[in-house]
Amino acid sequence: MTVALLEVTDLSVVYRPRDHAPHHAVKDVSFAIDDGEFVGLVGESGSGKSTLGNAVLQLLSRPAHQEGGSVVFDGRRLDGLNDDQLRGIRWVSLSTVFQSSMNSLNPVLTVAAQFKDTFTAHKLPASRDRAAELLRMVDLDPEVLDSYPHELSGGMKQRVALALALALGPKLVVLDEPTTGLDVLVQRRILDRLRELQAQLGFAVLFISHDMGTVLELSDRVMVMLDGELVEQGTPAELLAGARHPYTEMLLDAYRVSSGGVAKARAETTEAPILSMESVGKTYRVGRGRTKRSVTALQDVSLTLRQRTVSALVGQSGSGKSTIARLLLGMERPDTGSITLTAPGASPVSVDSLRGARLRAYRATTQLVFQDPFSSLNPASTVAYTLSRPLRNYGGVARGEVRERTLALLEQVGLTPAERFIDKLPHQLSGGQRQRVVIARALAADPVVLIADEPVSMLDVSIRAEILELLKRLVADRGIAMLYITHDLLSARALADDVTVLEGGRVMEQGPASQVIDNATHPYTQELLAAIPDPFSRVP
Repeated sequence: MTVALLEVTDLSVVYRPRDHAPHHAVKDVSFAIDDGEFVGLVGESGSGKSTLGNAVLQLLSRPAHQEGGSVVFDGRRLDGLNDDQLRGIRWVSLSTVFQSSMNSLNPVLTVAAQFKDTFTAHKLPASRDRAAELLRMVDLDPEVLDSYPHELSGGMKQRVALALALALGPKLVVLDEPTTGLDVLVQRRILDRLRELQAQLGFAVLFISHDMGTVLELSDRVMVMLDGELVEQGTPAELLAGARHPYTEMLLDAYRVSSGGVAKARAETTEAPILSMESVGKTYRVGRGRTKRSVTALQDVSLTLRQRTVSALVGQSGSGKSTIARLLLGMERPDTGSITLTAPGASPVSVDSLRGARLRAYRATTQLVFQDPFSSLNPASTVAYTLSRPLRNYGGVARGEVRERTLALLEQVGLTPAERFIDKLPHQLSGGQRQRVVIARALAADPVVLIADEPVSMLDVSIRAEILELLKRLVADRGIAMLYITHDLLSARALADDVTVLEGGRVMEQGPASQVIDNATHPYTQELLAAIPDPFSRVP
């Protein structure tokens, strides 16, 4: 009889905070993973996926407690082992890539120093050659060893995290949302490389994600989690051919809608421009000492945001999307070209010439939804306090009405029941829940211009359509202009009136959304479309 590499039996995890009732996050879960198997775990935010992954890794911290069941890895029971005993297992035979590439690396150490820490912690020679070999294995240049995390793109940081996880030759790697927030091309390349490495090295994978399409396309077997329980599992072909549980069918239906929705039906816009950039260029000086060099972030970029119009900006990491956002927000100034604000009934104003009080007033009308919810929320502030600030400062909401308005915002972005979330701190929320709070904070200010930087990249497939509909309604009802920055061409097709495709700081293709996406002419746009997961190709 073959023994599974990982056996989880009747596992239960309960959160027992001092100020709230106990929450049963994982309920009597049982499953097994064989050597070399790629198993996907899918479910919505708050379903217990990350808690289950932490329980497998024995990384639960208060107020979480394992209240029953067992975790057996490679014939050894992990629950009950002390830290010294676990230290000889973690990273050696059981490793992980944590959620959010932006925060999983030590910001004050070079990549080389972090490899050295990993080797020396397990009494192995701190070999730079071995570290360079690991980086090449994940398609990174060994020169990255001398870089700090902030000098790397999100995709590069996630590749470094994967290389660290594979450094000691583990038998099982737990991947918790490893590509969330990354653009579709980077995600495709990382996951394709992961599959190649798995076939080459023979390790097993527990792939935790809310991205139904990616899980279905990559996995040998898929487990579906709802409210702390595994409600269904099977091969991707079996689930696509006919899911047995209603929740699985709901997730599949939501994915079908979000991956094949009808483009926004709208003629070419004639709305008045609110914010425009003309022939903008931007160059940065990067590096230190002899390595100092110039990097051209934008070159001759023109873009117009109009009233009641959504303009999508699409491109991979490093294409210049976030640079455009910073310029439009007045956080930086262009080297060449101009940025002009034309508010209704007012004379045009050069944004790059604003200073002091005029710049502060401009920023009050232009709000940003940040890309990374892990670093954009104050860890010491509750959700109630976070949302109260824009309501009071920008909305003029009376103190007595703040809580009611905050609850309404939380309901709008899908955090229901709102009373369950309003008094929580960010660390008590899942990644998707934090992103919804960030969106609610931006909406609270009633902005004239909204710059949304990957606003749905960390949301569940079933809630994405609701948030996109909310943003669409905000644009129509309040007459605002929106710049929707994304790597998801399909959501851009459903939401945007026009699309600009950016690569290397240059505009590759620009025009109405249906034309650019449905009839792409530039090879780069076609490559972006080809990188979108297509799990339905696995159905015979």
